[in-house]
Amino acid sequence: MAVSGLTRIVPGGLRWRLAGWIAVVMLVCTGITFVAVYRGTGTQLRRQIDQEIYGDAAELAHNLTSSRARSPAQAARAASHYIDDQPFRASSTFLFAIVPGAPTSTNRPEMFAHARPDSGETPAEQAQENRLSQQLLTAPEGYATLALPDVGNLRLLKRIVHVPGELVTIGVGEPLASVTHAQNGVARAFILAGVLALIGALLGGYLIGTRVTRPLRRMAAVAARVDAGDLHPRIHDPSGQGAEVRVLAEAFNHMLDRLTDAFASQRAFVADASHELRTPLTVIRGQLEVLAAQASPSGAEVSHVERLLQAEVARISRLVDDLLLLAKAEQTQFLRIEPIELASYVQELWDGMSLLAERRFELGPVPRGTLHADPDRLAQALRNLIGNAIDHTVPERGLVRMLVEVVPGGRVRFAVEDDGPGIPVAQRERVFNRFYRTDVARDRASGGTGLGLAIVRAIAEAHGGDVAAGRSPEGGARIEIELTRFTVGAPSVPAAGPTASAVS
Repeated sequence: MAVSGLTRIVPGGLRWRLAGWIAVVMLVCTGITFVAVYRGTGTQLRRQIDQEIYGDAAELAHNLTSSRARSPAQAARAASHYIDDQPFRASSTFLFAIVPGAPTSTNRPEMFAHARPDSGETPAEQAQENRLSQQLLTAPEGYATLALPDVGNLRLLKRIVHVPGELVTIGVGEPLASVTHAQNGVARAFILAGVLALIGALLGGYLIGTRVTRPLRRMAAVAARVDAGDLHPRIHDPSGQGAEVRVLAEAFNHMLDRLTDAFASQRAFVADASHELRTPLTVIRGQLEVLAAQASPSGAEVSHVERLLQAEVARISRLVDDLLLLAKAEQTQFLRIEPIELASYVQELWDGMSLLAERRFELGPVPRGTLHADPDRLAQALRNLIGNAIDHTVPERGLVRMLVEVVPGGRVRFAVEDDGPGIPVAQRERVFNRFYRTDVARDRASGGTGLGLAIVRAIAEAHGGDVAAGRSPEGGARIEIELTRFTVGAPSVPAAGPTASAVS
Protein backbone atom coordinates (compact mmCIF):
# COMPACT_ATOMS: atom_id res chain seq x y z
CA MET A 1 0.00 0.00 0.00
CA ALA A 2 2.82 2.41 0.84
CA VAL A 3 4.57 1.82 -2.47
CA SER A 4 1.29 2.13 -4.36
CA GLY A 5 0.50 5.43 -2.64
CA LEU A 6 3.97 6.73 -3.39
CA THR A 7 3.53 5.75 -7.03
CA ARG A 8 0.36 7.81 -7.22
CA ILE A 9 1.70 10.85 -5.36
CA VAL A 10 5.19 11.37 -6.71
CA PRO A 11 4.39 11.61 -10.45
CA GLY A 12 1.52 14.04 -9.74
CA GLY A 13 3.83 16.13 -7.61
CA LEU A 14 6.41 16.13 -10.39
CA ARG A 15 3.81 17.31 -12.88
CA TRP A 16 2.72 20.17 -10.64
CA ARG A 17 6.32 21.09 -9.84
CA LEU A 18 7.09 21.22 -13.55
CA ALA A 19 4.00 23.36 -14.13
CA GLY A 20 5.00 25.58 -11.22
CA TRP A 21 8.51 26.10 -12.57
CA ILE A 22 7.14 26.96 -16.01
CA ALA A 23 4.74 29.44 -14.36
CA VAL A 24 7.60 30.97 -12.34
CA VAL A 25 9.71 31.38 -15.47
CA MET A 26 6.72 32.90 -17.26
CA LEU A 27 6.10 35.32 -14.39
CA VAL A 28 9.75 36.33 -14.24
CA CYS A 29 9.85 36.95 -17.98
CA THR A 30 6.56 38.86 -17.81
CA GLY A 31 7.84 40.90 -14.87
CA ILE A 32 11.06 41.81 -16.67
CA THR A 33 9.08 42.78 -19.76
CA PHE A 34 6.66 44.81 -17.62
CA VAL A 35 9.46 46.77 -15.95
CA ALA A 36 11.08 47.46 -19.33
CA VAL A 37 7.80 48.58 -20.96
CA TYR A 38 6.65 50.51 -17.90
CA ARG A 39 9.87 52.47 -17.60
CA GLY A 40 10.22 52.81 -21.34
CA THR A 41 6.71 54.26 -21.62
CA GLY A 42 7.41 56.78 -18.84
CA THR A 43 10.77 57.74 -20.32
CA GLN A 44 9.36 58.21 -23.81
CA LEU A 45 6.42 60.32 -22.61
CA ARG A 46 8.66 62.48 -20.41
CA ARG A 47 10.96 63.02 -23.37
CA GLN A 48 7.98 64.15 -25.46
CA ILE A 49 6.85 66.49 -22.67
CA ASP A 50 10.37 67.93 -22.41
CA GLN A 51 10.34 68.60 -26.15
CA GLU A 52 6.90 70.24 -25.94
CA ILE A 53 7.73 72.54 -23.01
CA TYR A 54 11.06 73.39 -24.66
CA GLY A 55 9.17 74.56 -27.75
CA ASP A 56 6.63 76.49 -25.62
CA ALA A 57 9.47 78.14 -23.68
CA ALA A 58 11.22 79.09 -26.92
CA GLU A 59 7.97 80.58 -28.26
CA LEU A 60 7.39 82.59 -25.05
CA ALA A 61 10.97 83.85 -25.08
CA HIS A 62 10.64 84.85 -28.73
CA ASN A 63 7.43 86.73 -27.97
CA LEU A 64 9.12 88.68 -25.18
CA THR A 65 12.23 89.56 -27.16
CA SER A 66 10.18 90.67 -30.17
CA SER A 67 7.83 92.91 -28.12
CA ARG A 68 10.50 95.71 -27.97
CA ALA A 69 9.54 96.47 -24.38
CA ARG A 70 11.46 99.42 -22.90
CA SER A 71 10.36 99.04 -19.26
CA PRO A 72 9.44 96.31 -16.83
CA ALA A 73 5.80 97.26 -17.12
CA GLN A 74 5.86 96.88 -20.89
CA ALA A 75 7.63 93.50 -20.61
CA ALA A 76 5.06 92.38 -18.03
CA ARG A 77 2.18 93.48 -20.28
CA ALA A 78 3.69 91.61 -23.26
CA ALA A 79 4.14 88.46 -21.19
CA SER A 80 0.60 88.70 -19.74
CA HIS A 81 -0.88 89.23 -23.19
CA TYR A 82 0.76 86.05 -24.50
CA ILE A 83 0.07 83.96 -21.39
CA ASP A 84 -3.59 85.04 -21.04
CA ASP A 85 -4.25 83.60 -24.48
CA GLN A 86 -3.26 80.12 -23.20
CA PRO A 87 -5.34 79.28 -20.14
CA PHE A 88 -4.10 76.42 -17.93
CA ARG A 89 -5.98 73.14 -17.67
CA ALA A 90 -5.05 69.74 -16.31
CA SER A 91 -3.76 68.64 -19.71
CA SER A 92 -2.40 71.98 -20.97
CA THR A 93 0.76 73.98 -20.42
CA PHE A 94 1.47 75.99 -17.29
CA LEU A 95 3.19 79.33 -18.05
CA PHE A 96 4.64 82.12 -15.96
CA ALA A 97 7.00 85.08 -16.42
CA ILE A 98 8.71 86.96 -13.58
CA VAL A 99 9.68 90.53 -14.50
CA PRO A 100 11.62 92.40 -11.78
CA GLY A 101 9.54 95.24 -10.40
CA ALA A 102 6.28 93.88 -11.87
CA PRO A 103 3.66 91.33 -10.81
CA THR A 104 4.17 87.74 -11.95
CA SER A 105 2.38 86.92 -15.19
CA THR A 106 0.88 83.41 -15.18
CA ASN A 107 -2.10 81.41 -16.37
CA ARG A 108 -2.40 79.91 -12.87
CA PRO A 109 -2.30 82.95 -10.48
CA GLU A 110 -3.20 80.99 -7.36
CA MET A 111 0.15 79.22 -7.53
CA PHE A 112 1.94 82.49 -6.68
CA ALA A 113 -0.54 83.99 -4.22
CA HIS A 114 -0.89 83.12 -0.57
CA ALA A 115 -4.40 81.79 -0.90
CA ARG A 116 -6.78 81.36 1.96
CA PRO A 117 -7.76 77.87 3.14
CA ASP A 118 -10.32 76.15 0.94
CA SER A 119 -13.44 74.63 2.37
CA GLY A 120 -12.44 71.74 4.60
CA GLU A 121 -8.75 72.73 4.73
CA THR A 122 -6.95 73.80 7.87
CA PRO A 123 -4.60 76.78 7.92
CA ALA A 124 -1.68 74.39 8.38
CA GLU A 125 -2.60 72.43 5.25
CA GLN A 126 -2.95 75.65 3.25
CA ALA A 127 0.42 76.83 4.56
CA GLN A 128 1.98 73.56 3.37
CA GLU A 129 0.47 74.11 -0.09
CA ASN A 130 1.85 77.66 -0.14
CA ARG A 131 5.32 76.38 0.72
CA LEU A 132 5.13 73.83 -2.10
CA SER A 133 4.12 76.60 -4.51
CA GLN A 134 7.24 78.55 -3.56
CA GLN A 135 9.26 75.81 -5.32
CA LEU A 136 8.36 77.52 -8.61
CA LEU A 137 10.40 80.55 -7.56
CA THR A 138 13.31 78.65 -6.00
CA ALA A 139 13.66 75.90 -8.65
CA PRO A 140 16.99 76.14 -10.52
CA GLU A 141 17.27 77.02 -14.17
CA GLY A 142 16.67 74.08 -16.50
CA TYR A 143 14.42 71.03 -16.19
CA ALA A 144 12.92 69.98 -12.87
CA THR A 145 10.06 67.83 -11.61
CA LEU A 146 7.99 69.41 -8.84
CA ALA A 147 5.08 68.19 -6.74
CA LEU A 148 2.54 71.03 -6.60
CA PRO A 149 -0.79 71.27 -4.79
CA ASP A 150 -3.89 70.61 -6.88
CA VAL A 151 -1.69 69.83 -9.89
CA GLY A 152 0.39 66.84 -8.87
CA ASN A 153 3.76 66.20 -10.44
CA LEU A 154 4.77 68.95 -12.87
CA ARG A 155 7.60 68.89 -15.37
CA LEU A 156 9.07 72.41 -15.35
CA LEU A 157 11.58 74.23 -17.57
CA LYS A 158 12.94 77.59 -16.32
CA ARG A 159 14.90 79.96 -18.55
CA ILE A 160 16.36 83.46 -18.32
CA VAL A 161 15.35 85.71 -21.19
CA HIS A 162 17.32 88.89 -21.95
CA VAL A 163 14.85 91.72 -22.60
CA PRO A 164 16.43 95.13 -23.26
CA GLY A 165 17.37 96.45 -19.85
CA GLU A 166 15.94 93.46 -17.92
CA LEU A 167 16.44 89.75 -17.18
CA VAL A 168 13.07 88.02 -17.27
CA THR A 169 12.61 84.55 -15.74
CA ILE A 170 10.13 82.43 -17.64
CA GLY A 171 8.79 79.03 -16.73
CA VAL A 172 6.92 76.45 -18.76
CA GLY A 173 5.49 73.33 -17.19
CA GLU A 174 3.22 70.46 -18.05
CA PRO A 175 1.54 68.05 -15.61
CA LEU A 176 2.79 64.44 -15.66
CA ALA A 177 -0.72 63.08 -15.22
CA SER A 178 -0.65 61.75 -18.79
CA VAL A 179 2.52 59.82 -17.99
CA THR A 180 0.99 58.35 -14.85
CA HIS A 181 -2.19 57.51 -16.73
CA ALA A 182 -0.26 55.77 -19.51
CA GLN A 183 1.88 53.81 -17.04
CA ASN A 184 -1.20 52.77 -15.08
CA GLY A 185 -2.71 51.53 -18.34
CA VAL A 186 0.42 49.50 -19.02
CA ALA A 187 0.29 48.09 -15.51
CA ARG A 188 -3.36 47.07 -15.85
CA ALA A 189 -2.71 45.47 -19.23
CA PHE A 190 0.26 43.52 -17.89
CA ILE A 191 -1.63 42.40 -14.80
CA LEU A 192 -4.41 41.04 -16.97
CA ALA A 193 -1.94 39.48 -19.40
CA GLY A 194 0.10 38.09 -16.51
CA VAL A 195 -2.93 36.41 -14.94
CA LEU A 196 -3.91 34.88 -18.28
CA ALA A 197 -0.29 33.84 -18.96
CA LEU A 198 -0.03 32.30 -15.47
CA ILE A 199 -3.19 30.27 -16.00
CA GLY A 200 -1.99 29.21 -19.44
CA ALA A 201 1.47 28.35 -18.11
CA LEU A 202 0.04 26.23 -15.29
CA LEU A 203 -2.30 24.40 -17.64
CA GLY A 204 0.33 23.96 -20.37
CA GLY A 205 2.99 22.96 -17.84
CA TYR A 206 0.68 20.38 -16.31
CA LEU A 207 -0.14 18.91 -19.72
CA ILE A 208 3.55 18.88 -20.71
CA GLY A 209 4.44 17.36 -17.34
CA THR A 210 1.78 14.70 -17.83
CA ARG A 211 3.28 13.76 -21.19
CA VAL A 212 6.89 13.92 -20.01
CA THR A 213 6.29 11.93 -16.83
CA ARG A 214 4.13 9.25 -18.46
CA PRO A 215 7.15 6.92 -18.97
CA LEU A 216 8.26 7.63 -15.41
CA ARG A 217 4.83 6.68 -14.10
CA ARG A 218 5.01 3.48 -16.13
CA MET A 219 8.44 2.77 -14.64
CA ALA A 220 7.08 3.47 -11.17
CA ALA A 221 4.24 1.02 -11.77
CA VAL A 222 6.70 -1.61 -13.01
CA ALA A 223 8.98 -0.93 -10.03
CA ALA A 224 6.03 -1.37 -7.67
CA ARG A 225 5.25 -4.77 -9.20
CA VAL A 226 8.93 -5.73 -8.96
CA ASP A 227 8.97 -4.63 -5.33
CA ALA A 228 5.97 -6.90 -4.76
CA GLY A 229 8.02 -9.84 -6.09
CA ASP A 230 7.01 -9.98 -9.76
CA LEU A 231 10.12 -9.75 -11.96
CA HIS A 232 8.33 -10.34 -15.27
CA PRO A 233 6.89 -6.90 -16.21
CA ARG A 234 8.89 -4.74 -18.62
CA ILE A 235 8.59 -1.27 -20.14
CA HIS A 236 7.38 -1.87 -23.67
CA ASP A 237 7.72 0.34 -26.75
CA PRO A 238 10.22 2.89 -25.37
CA SER A 239 11.00 3.98 -28.96
CA GLY A 240 8.01 6.33 -28.98
CA GLN A 241 9.62 8.54 -26.33
CA GLY A 242 12.61 10.87 -26.39
CA ALA A 243 16.16 9.59 -26.61
CA GLU A 244 16.81 10.10 -22.89
CA VAL A 245 13.65 8.29 -21.84
CA ARG A 246 14.38 5.49 -24.31
CA VAL A 247 17.87 5.02 -22.87
CA LEU A 248 16.44 5.03 -19.34
CA ALA A 249 13.75 2.50 -20.27
CA GLU A 250 16.26 0.19 -21.96
CA ALA A 251 18.59 0.43 -18.96
CA PHE A 252 15.65 -0.27 -16.65
CA ASN A 253 14.63 -3.34 -18.67
CA HIS A 254 18.25 -4.52 -18.76
CA MET A 255 18.45 -4.12 -14.99
CA LEU A 256 15.29 -6.20 -14.58
CA ASP A 257 16.73 -8.86 -16.88
CA ARG A 258 19.85 -9.02 -14.77
CA LEU A 259 17.80 -9.15 -11.58
CA THR A 260 15.74 -11.98 -13.02
CA ASP A 261 18.90 -13.88 -13.95
CA ALA A 262 20.45 -13.15 -10.56
CA PHE A 263 17.42 -14.39 -8.64
CA ALA A 264 17.20 -17.47 -10.87
CA SER A 265 20.91 -18.15 -10.31
CA GLN A 266 20.48 -17.62 -6.60
CA ARG A 267 17.59 -20.06 -6.43
CA ALA A 268 19.52 -22.59 -8.49
CA PHE A 269 22.60 -22.05 -6.33
CA VAL A 270 20.64 -22.62 -3.12
CA ALA A 271 18.98 -25.70 -4.59
CA ASP A 272 22.31 -27.10 -5.81
CA ALA A 273 24.07 -26.34 -2.53
CA SER A 274 21.24 -27.98 -0.60
CA HIS A 275 21.44 -31.03 -2.85
CA GLU A 276 25.24 -31.24 -2.53
CA LEU A 277 25.02 -31.06 1.24
CA ARG A 278 22.09 -33.48 1.43
CA THR A 279 24.01 -36.29 -0.26
CA PRO A 280 26.88 -36.58 2.25
CA LEU A 281 24.52 -35.94 5.15
CA THR A 282 22.31 -38.79 3.92
CA VAL A 283 25.33 -41.08 3.73
CA ILE A 284 26.41 -40.07 7.25
CA ARG A 285 22.95 -40.65 8.68
CA GLY A 286 22.59 -43.99 6.93
CA GLN A 287 25.92 -45.28 8.18
CA LEU A 288 25.15 -44.15 11.71
CA GLU A 289 21.76 -45.92 11.56
CA VAL A 290 23.44 -49.10 10.33
CA LEU A 291 25.97 -48.91 13.13
CA ALA A 292 23.29 -48.17 15.74
CA ALA A 293 21.19 -51.10 14.60
CA GLN A 294 23.92 -53.53 15.69
CA ALA A 295 24.01 -54.44 19.36
CA SER A 296 27.75 -55.02 19.42
CA PRO A 297 29.36 -54.02 16.14
CA SER A 298 32.76 -55.41 15.37
CA GLY A 299 35.89 -53.29 15.28
CA ALA A 300 36.14 -53.76 11.52
CA GLU A 301 32.59 -52.51 11.06
CA VAL A 302 33.30 -49.42 13.19
CA SER A 303 36.48 -48.69 11.27
CA HIS A 304 34.61 -49.02 7.99
CA VAL A 305 31.92 -46.56 9.11
CA GLU A 306 34.59 -44.21 10.42
CA ARG A 307 36.33 -44.14 7.03
CA LEU A 308 33.07 -43.42 5.26
CA LEU A 309 32.14 -40.65 7.68
CA GLN A 310 35.56 -39.02 7.41
CA ALA A 311 35.32 -39.06 3.63
CA GLU A 312 31.89 -37.42 3.67
CA VAL A 313 32.96 -34.86 6.29
CA ALA A 314 35.98 -34.01 4.12
CA ARG A 315 33.62 -33.61 1.16
CA ILE A 316 31.41 -31.22 3.15
CA SER A 317 34.51 -29.28 4.29
CA ARG A 318 35.71 -28.90 0.70
CA LEU A 319 32.27 -27.75 -0.38
CA VAL A 320 32.06 -25.16 2.41
CA ASP A 321 35.58 -23.92 1.66
CA ASP A 322 34.75 -23.51 -2.02
CA LEU A 323 31.54 -21.64 -1.24
CA LEU A 324 33.41 -19.31 1.11
CA LEU A 325 36.03 -18.70 -1.56
CA LEU A 326 33.36 -17.76 -4.12
CA ALA A 327 31.76 -15.43 -1.61
CA LYS A 328 35.11 -13.75 -0.88
CA ALA A 329 35.75 -13.33 -4.62
CA GLU A 330 33.20 -10.51 -4.64
CA GLN A 331 35.13 -8.53 -1.99
CA THR A 332 37.78 -5.92 -2.74
CA GLN A 333 40.26 -7.57 -0.34
CA PHE A 334 40.09 -10.88 -2.20
CA LEU A 335 43.41 -10.38 -4.01
CA ARG A 336 46.88 -9.44 -2.82
CA ILE A 337 48.62 -8.27 -5.97
CA GLU A 338 52.40 -8.52 -6.23
CA PRO A 339 54.92 -8.91 -9.07
CA ILE A 340 55.52 -12.53 -10.12
CA GLU A 341 58.53 -13.73 -12.12
CA LEU A 342 56.49 -15.85 -14.49
CA ALA A 343 59.01 -18.47 -15.71
CA SER A 344 60.14 -19.69 -12.29
CA TYR A 345 56.61 -19.42 -10.87
CA VAL A 346 55.08 -21.66 -13.57
CA GLN A 347 57.95 -24.14 -13.43
CA GLU A 348 57.64 -24.61 -9.66
CA LEU A 349 53.87 -24.98 -9.91
CA TRP A 350 54.16 -27.52 -12.74
CA ASP A 351 56.81 -29.56 -10.94
CA GLY A 352 54.53 -29.92 -7.93
CA MET A 353 51.39 -30.83 -9.90
CA SER A 354 53.17 -33.38 -12.14
CA LEU A 355 53.87 -35.54 -9.06
CA LEU A 356 50.18 -36.00 -8.24
CA ALA A 357 49.31 -38.63 -10.83
CA GLU A 358 50.69 -40.87 -13.56
CA ARG A 359 50.02 -38.92 -16.75
CA ARG A 360 51.92 -37.67 -19.75
CA PHE A 361 52.63 -34.12 -18.54
CA GLU A 362 53.86 -31.58 -21.08
CA LEU A 363 54.79 -27.95 -20.39
CA GLY A 364 55.30 -25.63 -23.33
CA PRO A 365 57.77 -22.71 -23.46
CA VAL A 366 57.15 -20.14 -20.74
CA PRO A 367 57.78 -16.50 -21.66
CA ARG A 368 59.99 -14.51 -19.35
CA GLY A 369 58.47 -11.46 -17.80
CA THR A 370 56.66 -10.10 -14.80
CA LEU A 371 52.98 -10.64 -14.08
CA HIS A 372 51.22 -8.53 -11.46
CA ALA A 373 48.77 -10.91 -9.79
CA ASP A 374 47.96 -12.71 -6.57
CA PRO A 375 50.33 -15.74 -6.63
CA ASP A 376 48.22 -17.84 -4.25
CA ARG A 377 44.90 -17.27 -6.06
CA LEU A 378 46.48 -17.76 -9.49
CA ALA A 379 48.11 -21.01 -8.30
CA GLN A 380 44.73 -22.17 -6.99
CA ALA A 381 43.09 -21.51 -10.35
CA LEU A 382 45.84 -23.29 -12.31
CA ARG A 383 45.81 -26.25 -9.90
CA ASN A 384 42.07 -26.55 -10.42
CA LEU A 385 42.55 -26.66 -14.19
CA ILE A 386 45.38 -29.20 -14.01
CA GLY A 387 43.44 -31.28 -11.48
CA ASN A 388 40.38 -31.18 -13.70
CA ALA A 389 42.50 -32.41 -16.64
CA ILE A 390 43.94 -35.23 -14.50
CA ASP A 391 40.44 -36.31 -13.43
CA HIS A 392 39.27 -36.55 -17.06
CA THR A 393 42.20 -38.49 -18.50
CA VAL A 394 43.19 -42.15 -18.15
CA PRO A 395 46.16 -43.12 -15.97
CA GLU A 396 49.63 -43.40 -17.50
CA ARG A 397 48.59 -42.73 -21.10
CA GLY A 398 46.49 -39.63 -20.50
CA LEU A 399 47.89 -36.30 -21.72
CA VAL A 400 47.95 -33.15 -19.56
CA ARG A 401 49.54 -30.15 -21.24
CA MET A 402 49.95 -26.52 -20.18
CA LEU A 403 50.82 -23.69 -22.56
CA VAL A 404 51.75 -20.14 -21.56
CA GLU A 405 51.47 -17.53 -24.33
CA VAL A 406 51.95 -13.77 -24.55
CA VAL A 407 48.93 -11.90 -25.95
CA PRO A 408 49.22 -8.38 -27.43
CA GLY A 409 48.17 -5.59 -25.09
CA GLY A 410 50.18 -6.60 -22.03
CA ARG A 411 48.28 -9.85 -21.48
CA VAL A 412 49.28 -13.46 -20.88
CA ARG A 413 47.26 -16.62 -21.55
CA PHE A 414 47.45 -19.89 -19.58
CA ALA A 415 45.94 -22.86 -21.42
CA VAL A 416 45.52 -26.36 -19.96
CA GLU A 417 44.76 -29.12 -22.50
CA ASP A 418 44.02 -32.83 -22.21
CA ASP A 419 43.04 -35.77 -24.41
CA GLY A 420 39.98 -36.70 -22.40
CA PRO A 421 36.36 -36.73 -23.54
CA GLY A 422 36.31 -32.94 -24.00
CA ILE A 423 33.46 -30.50 -23.42
CA PRO A 424 30.47 -30.34 -25.79
CA VAL A 425 30.16 -27.02 -27.61
CA ALA A 426 26.75 -26.28 -26.09
CA GLN A 427 28.17 -26.64 -22.57
CA ARG A 428 31.39 -24.64 -22.89
CA GLU A 429 29.85 -21.50 -21.37
CA ARG A 430 27.92 -23.30 -18.66
CA VAL A 431 30.86 -25.32 -17.31
CA PHE A 432 31.93 -22.21 -15.40
CA ASN A 433 28.61 -21.99 -13.55
CA ARG A 434 28.44 -23.13 -9.96
CA PHE A 435 27.63 -26.83 -9.46
CA TYR A 436 27.49 -27.45 -13.21
CA ARG A 437 28.88 -30.81 -14.35
CA THR A 438 29.15 -32.34 -17.79
CA ASP A 439 29.06 -35.81 -16.21
CA VAL A 440 27.30 -35.76 -12.85
CA ALA A 441 27.93 -39.33 -11.82
CA ARG A 442 31.61 -39.22 -12.70
CA ASP A 443 32.32 -35.94 -10.94
CA ARG A 444 30.59 -36.99 -7.73
CA ALA A 445 32.42 -40.29 -7.80
CA SER A 446 35.72 -38.44 -8.05
CA GLY A 447 34.81 -36.29 -5.08
CA GLY A 448 34.34 -33.06 -7.05
CA THR A 449 31.98 -30.36 -5.82
CA GLY A 450 31.18 -28.81 -9.20
CA LEU A 451 32.74 -25.51 -8.10
CA GLY A 452 36.26 -25.87 -9.47
CA LEU A 453 35.75 -24.05 -12.76
CA ALA A 454 33.47 -21.49 -11.10
CA ILE A 455 36.37 -20.67 -8.77
CA VAL A 456 38.70 -20.40 -11.77
CA ARG A 457 36.41 -17.86 -13.42
CA ALA A 458 35.98 -15.89 -10.18
CA ILE A 459 39.76 -15.64 -9.72
CA ALA A 460 40.30 -14.63 -13.36
CA GLU A 461 37.60 -11.96 -13.28
CA ALA A 462 38.92 -10.61 -9.98
CA HIS A 463 42.23 -10.03 -11.79
CA GLY A 464 40.43 -8.23 -14.63
CA GLY A 465 40.82 -11.21 -16.96
CA ASP A 466 38.52 -13.83 -18.42
CA VAL A 467 38.22 -17.55 -19.06
CA ALA A 468 37.15 -19.67 -22.02
CA ALA A 469 36.63 -23.34 -22.81
CA GLY A 470 37.42 -24.99 -26.12
CA ARG A 471 38.81 -28.11 -27.81
CA SER A 472 42.40 -29.33 -27.66
CA PRO A 473 44.22 -30.64 -30.76
CA GLU A 474 43.84 -34.18 -29.36
CA GLY A 475 40.05 -33.75 -29.12
CA GLY A 476 39.93 -33.22 -25.36
CA ALA A 477 39.24 -30.07 -23.39
CA ARG A 478 41.17 -26.81 -23.57
CA ILE A 479 40.51 -24.25 -20.84
CA GLU A 480 42.18 -20.82 -20.96
CA ILE A 481 42.82 -18.10 -18.42
CA GLU A 482 43.82 -14.73 -19.83
CA LEU A 483 45.18 -12.08 -17.45
CA THR A 484 46.32 -8.47 -17.83
CA ARG A 485 49.28 -6.51 -16.44
CA PHE A 486 52.06 -8.64 -17.94
CA THR A 487 55.43 -7.14 -18.86
CA VAL A 488 57.63 -9.09 -21.25
CA GLY A 489 61.20 -9.73 -20.11
CA ALA A 490 64.03 -11.90 -21.51
CA PRO A 491 63.46 -14.72 -24.07
CA SER A 492 61.22 -17.65 -23.14
CA VAL A 493 62.34 -20.57 -21.05
CA PRO A 494 62.45 -23.67 -23.32
CA ALA A 495 60.04 -26.48 -22.75
CA ALA A 496 61.07 -29.24 -20.35
CA GLY A 497 62.44 -32.43 -21.92
CA PRO A 498 60.41 -35.63 -22.19
CA THR A 499 62.03 -37.15 -19.12
CA ALA A 500 61.30 -34.14 -16.90
CA SER A 501 57.81 -33.70 -18.27
CA ALA A 502 56.62 -37.29 -17.88
CA VAL A 503 55.88 -39.09 -14.64
CA SER A 504 55.38 -42.83 -14.74
